[in-house]
Amino acid sequence: MDYTYLFEDAGEKKSIVGVVGATKGYGYTLLAQIPRAKHMELRVICSRHPDECREVLKETGFGDRTIIECADVEAVKAAPQDAVLIVSDYRLVTECGITALVEATGNTAIGCEAAEDALKKGINVYMVSKETDSVCGPRLNQIAKEHNAVYSLVNGDQPRNLIDLYSWAKALGLEVICAGKSSEYDLVWDRETGELSYTDGSGTKEILPELMACWRYQGRETLEARHKLLEKYTGAISADLCEMNLVSNITGLVPAKPELSYPIAKPSELADIFIPEEDGGILKKTGVVDVFFNLRGVDEASFCGGEFVIIRCENEKMWEILIGKGHVVSRNKKYCCIYYPYHFMGMETPLTILLGDLKGIGSHPECRQVSVMAGVAEKDIPAGTVLKVHGHHHSIEGLVPELLELSSSGNAAPFYLLNGAVLKNDIKKGQPVTTDDVEIDGQPAYKFYAEGLKL
Repeated sequence: MDYTYLFEDAGEKKSIVGVVGATKGYGYTLLAQIPRAKHMELRVICSRHPDECREVLKETGFGDRTIIECADVEAVKAAPQDAVLIVSDYRLVTECGITALVEATGNTAIGCEAAEDALKKGINVYMVSKETDSVCGPRLNQIAKEHNAVYSLVNGDQPRNLIDLYSWAKALGLEVICAGKSSEYDLVWDRETGELSYTDGSGTKEILPELMACWRYQGRETLEARHKLLEKYTGAISADLCEMNLVSNITGLVPAKPELSYPIAKPSELADIFIPEEDGGILKKTGVVDVFFNLRGVDEASFCGGEFVIIRCENEKMWEILIGKGHVVSRNKKYCCIYYPYHFMGMETPLTILLGDLKGIGSHPECRQVSVMAGVAEKDIPAGTVLKVHGHHHSIEGLVPELLELSSSGNAAPFYLLNGAVLKNDIKKGQPVTTDDVEIDGQPAYKFYAEGLKL
């Protein structure tokens, strides 16, 4: 898309932004970009750590603005219109005259309440918190429609970027076999020294010359050999499955398998891997979402946790031409991989906000609970255990995430409704935690989930 004239008719209109969950990670990268985006103004940020907010605002380009901390509605109303406000209560954000609320807390309870409040006031909502959308997305999209507002996932995070790529393919009439992403970190191998490193920040390295034997892709046996060598780096990651949950619910694509496939692969191999088994690939069905671990050499660019679609090649002569252009096409010439090797977090998100606020683009009222992210016990867990979401990948100790098709999920409880829940029953290894095993009926997010199931 050429963005040159997209917002030309906006005139003096601006998106007035409030960010909930503002000082860390995603929120920080968004704040750093807002001052550079035309037609956009930051009005308020919300965090439990207001002292950090002031420092972050100075770091991200707001040091010359009047910055006021507000404890209540009266203070908000009294603040100058050109000031940037800091609040610690997320319920104050919608009182600040904003047109756009960005929810980035990762907290399902806060996220659903903040989003509902904003949408019912006609304020557009841009959902960064994938945890909230995995549970409440179908209903929040409906609430947006009912109140003539926009609810949207955001560019800069993989789900929206992948949905954009998928929609591009569908608009062209292409058949999408698989849509997916690479997991967040790479496995990087130095062919000269045999040193393997993992880019998760842990500094993990080992000498692994054996990788040479399966460096070049020959078929499924290559994937098996890589997995055997690198198994300790693999396993389902909660954040990955959650992101594919979001894509599934909007596109209708279903999980390739409950734990997703996670082959260890290079981008150049994807068109030979994420294809049907009868064509030499790993898929037992098509029209799926999936994830891979990116393997690369030290002198090769990263996939950057980016996104891909596998499409079917239908006109042989056309694809012969495109193969000559260097596109990633399967060895049997029946499939092509198209990919975005990036997601730039909050740096991209202003575009989503402008599309929503100035063009009304974003909501997916057709969003349905196509798949459910469940938590399956990796060991016996006794009644009385308190389940807690923690860590960088927002996992729950003792549970392995699985992404289940709704039709086969039974009464499995959504993974991100389990935060803080106390088990009423013993859970045996291999069993999912169900809605009968925890008290979640009183949670507002559960109400949204139940209402979404009726759509």
